[in-house]
Amino acid sequence: MIIMVEEKNFEYLIQGFDTLQCAYFLESRNRRGINFELLGHEKEEIKQTKTKEPKRITLGKSDFLLHPFDSSSGYPIIISNEDFKIEMGEFNNPNFFVTFRSQGIWRSSVLDLHDRFIEWAESVGYEAYGSESISRADYCFDYSVSEIDFDEDCFVSRSNKDSKHREDGKAQTFTFGKGDILLRVYDKTAEIKQQSDKSWFYELWGGIDEDVWRIEWQVRKEILREHGIRTFKDLYDRLGDLLRYLLEEHDTLREPNGDSNRSRWPLHPLWEDLQGRIRFINQTGVREPYDKGAVLDERLMRIAVIQYGYLKRVAAIYCLKTDKSMISEQEALNYLCERMWKLHDPLNWEIEVKKRIDSIGCGEW
Repeated sequence: MIIMVEEKNFEYLIQGFDTLQCAYFLESRNRRGINFELLGHEKEEIKQTKTKEPKRITLGKSDFLLHPFDSSSGYPIIISNEDFKIEMGEFNNPNFFVTFRSQGIWRSSVLDLHDRFIEWAESVGYEAYGSESISRADYCFDYSVSEIDFDEDCFVSRSNKDSKHREDGKAQTFTFGKGDILLRVYDKTAEIKQQSDKSWFYELWGGIDEDVWRIEWQVRKEILREHGIRTFKDLYDRLGDLLRYLLEEHDTLREPNGDSNRSRWPLHPLWEDLQGRIRFINQTGVREPYDKGAVLDERLMRIAVIQYGYLKRVAAIYCLKTDKSMISEQEALNYLCERMWKLHDPLNWEIEVKKRIDSIGCGEW
């Protein structure tokens, strides 16, 4: 007997956080801290210029751009770099509100960026007097999809609001909900080319630069609190439970079969694959067995893809410095290793590796 196996029209690529926002309650030590009056004067000087371009400044151990406008939430000072947008005010409570940016998150992790923000705050004389408070978390799954075989009617969602965006007659974005939970299913490659210009995602996707669709939830404070998520520890302890709720109870993608009740339609194979992915993530409810090695292998592959892209940049920089037309990948690797050995600190290496072992063991992706 011959068994016909239906070929999937999609391939899983990556998953993870894409944006995260968090409020911090910090106090200055020994009357140190940021000179907000001086920053306010510098901000006003930028406003008086014709271009109103942000000004490069150094605060503590990091460089930022100082922007010439207030935030919509009432913070008088906004600074940013490739990892953070920091809204802050001497008399605001909480006094720091941080948006962790996409590029920084995918380069390392939200937990690493959280640690780096705390280290920066300490470098300008602040320490926490209360726990951080996460107010928004965006989590996504990216798939290479050869053909879209579903439309907005195939989604079963608890959200009452939905919309669809087309480009040249083809579906490009499906949106469900607003406010506390927002689900977007969209052509990420089209979004990169038309809006965000985040072409570095191509390296994360293994060189793919078209037909990548993103399934992304934006979850705000009320839902995070309902799932017991306030701090970063809560987030990693309970991320699996949150995702399970989102893609098993709140939203599903199904295949029509004629039944008048859409919730009885069978799950679309793409959604079955999604639900299988969250078994790898920590949950506080009933835990299903998962392949820890597979999770770590996936993380290693993601890192390898990123580093291979950086190795090409090392080769390009070396060629420009030496007027060579080309070098091999081994020459580029040797050149990079020479520089890394100059930075190597054996004691610090052990401390930092042990720190990352603990972080990964606690569920860091």
